[in-house]
Amino acid sequence: MEPGAAWGPCEFQLANWTVEDPADGEVWAPAACGLPVEYASIDMFADTWSLQPHVGSSCRGGQQEQQLVEYDYYYAAATQHQDGLIFQKSAAAPRESLEVDLIHDMEMEIFRCSKQEQIIDPEVLQEAAHNFKTGLKHAENVKHVAAYYCIKDSGCTVQELCSAVISVVAEIGARRLYSEDVMEGICDDKFLRMLVYDACFLVIYMLKLSGEECNAMLSDFIESNANDIDHDLMLLENQIPWPVVDAIMKKHKAVSLAEFIEGWKDGRLLDSVDEVPTTHDLDKMYEPPHLLGLLRFHIVGKNRKTKVRGSEKMKSIAISVSAIELAEMGINLKASKKTELAHMDLTNRPIFFGELSMAPLSLNDLRASLLVNMAAHELCTTPDFFDEKAKCEDSAVCSYLLLLCMLVHREEDVHQLRKKRILRGGAGFTNQKVLDFVTYLQNLKDGPCYGRVMVHIESYRTKRQLRIMVYAFFYNNCKTIITVISAISVFIGILSAIKSLKGAH
Repeated sequence: MEPGAAWGPCEFQLANWTVEDPADGEVWAPAACGLPVEYASIDMFADTWSLQPHVGSSCRGGQQEQQLVEYDYYYAAATQHQDGLIFQKSAAAPRESLEVDLIHDMEMEIFRCSKQEQIIDPEVLQEAAHNFKTGLKHAENVKHVAAYYCIKDSGCTVQELCSAVISVVAEIGARRLYSEDVMEGICDDKFLRMLVYDACFLVIYMLKLSGEECNAMLSDFIESNANDIDHDLMLLENQIPWPVVDAIMKKHKAVSLAEFIEGWKDGRLLDSVDEVPTTHDLDKMYEPPHLLGLLRFHIVGKNRKTKVRGSEKMKSIAISVSAIELAEMGINLKASKKTELAHMDLTNRPIFFGELSMAPLSLNDLRASLLVNMAAHELCTTPDFFDEKAKCEDSAVCSYLLLLCMLVHREEDVHQLRKKRILRGGAGFTNQKVLDFVTYLQNLKDGPCYGRVMVHIESYRTKRQLRIMVYAFFYNNCKTIITVISAISVFIGILSAIKSLKGAH
């Protein structure tokens, strides 16, 4: 087919499904089956690196005819007048503020952890990753389907959408956000195609999760493979620059970012779902680097706690306290009413007691993967958690996981966290798997949220030394004290009985 005939919104043409890229000027279209018979990947850059999910082999869409179009011709047409524009930013005049740009670049960069430079032990999710990597075949056609319907529903032309993406890619210098080894061998046209296909799929995914109407076949496909898609989209190395997604969202007016975020958060870290999720106003000052960064920002929340009084007078502060030590000090564990991870704090109670609260969590493979990738994002974008410019929330996931590690050293500790309702659910990790998971995270860096809890514990210990000693004595010798008191009571009872008998005589 001639290039000029490639795009026809109402012209459905049939061909065989294929996982191979079409030749120049050809149209790539599906057979008359709603969606591909086998979907192998929603990974972000399948030709370079990916962790591809396993997806079932049956399609649920039914027998419907649809057109899939290869957009190479329009990419070429749209880029003719902008030759070399993608690289112009790097060759521009010296920047006014190099420091600001370097910080911004680090926040936007798409990080990839090599085998030699793993941020977190790869064995953390060894079994979880195995579940997502088995029985796979490579196919990009689902993204092509999503791109077709995304453009069709937006009402704009392919040229208009591609021009918007090209402008954003040039503005942010998208290629420089990826490492050289990742971009090696990927030309500008191929890079743009990947960005458009990936971003269009994300927009359809967001449309689905926000509760808006989208193509029934794609909706069924996302629904039936939700865990696999969610896992793959949340991998740190699979992210694409958010400005690219935002550019397509602006063309597709139906997507509500606030509703998507609330729909995504609902039940994300807990085995419970609100009947009517509450929609909050978005922070317009926050500029997300990518989807993972955006969702991490909203799942972490904000910690507005002030500095602990008297902390400057402390001679030393413990960097870790076991669950047994907390119990001896009269500090009880409690699940916070707030689900944001940044909300961790110690509250003083009258006389002997204190309460250490943290967000509740239901652990399974998918949530473990999400937590690890959010923590890796924090480690990559904020090298120094205690820098003056760093916010408390910038390291909240690392702080939360490290606090969890501090409380868990044996299966009995996991059981206690379940009794306190901090760990919830019975369909996820067993006690042993929870223990294995947190054991591999022991070397995470501590952040301000974690540090503040430790300072508060030290303040509690300093101000209540005598009360802690008394409480610890009774706590550690409770059984002995009860036994002695019982024995004394029995002895007194016997003496009273003897005395009564003597009085009777």
